[in-house]
Amino acid sequence: MFRWTCIYPAYINGKKSRADGRRVPVSKAVENPTYAEIKDVLTATGFNVLAENKAYSKEKSNEPTTRGRVRVQFRNDDGTPVNPKFPSRNFLINQIEREQERESSLVNYRE
Repeated sequence: MFRWTCIYPAYINGKKSRADGRRVPVSKAVENPTYAEIKDVLTATGFNVLAENKAYSKEKSNEPTTRGRVRVQFRNDDGTPVNPKFPSRNFLINQIEREQERESSLVNYRE
């Protein structure tokens, strides 16, 4: 059986509180990430991903910009990680946060 895990933009959103679902420190969080951006980062990292139009249960707004989640094939059939560089879900979330932060700094540099 495939082992898929869900990642919502709220996990790395700096405008959310821990109670609202943020899972990284504010200092490492990204401002209003989208599920499409997360999908791009994970695809570039070599994971199989599916983008879904689902709402996060702790999300108070129902606007289209806040919707979406990314399902990631995290483990193979035998239970080994798809990408050994990311042995846990937290490593994966931290990678997304770092890539998002790098991309936003590039955009700010160009402006």
